[in-house]
Amino acid sequence: MKPPYQPIRCDLYDYLEIACLFGYRLQVELASGQTFEAKALTTRVQGGEEFLTLQNGEATREYRLDAITAITPLDSGARFGRVVLAP
Repeated sequence: MKPPYQPIRCDLYDYLEIACLFGYRLQVELASGQTFEAKALTTRVQGGEEFLTLQNGEATREYRLDAITAITPLDSGARFGRVVLAP
């Protein structure tokens, strides 16, 4: 069973929206310790939980936002740097 969803702060959610709007390639850090690179596609809400959809090559995956600890845009000229979403 998954733990209850813990929403991220609204100001941090804005960075995810910007990443999706510009299709930034991100370095994503997960609470599990895993890191990977992927393109930000979109965010969505389902059943009170928020998700980020990422594309890595041909694969598209969704991650619950409280499972993501940080994102760093890899595109030159990105409008923000590394953002920590969860401690």
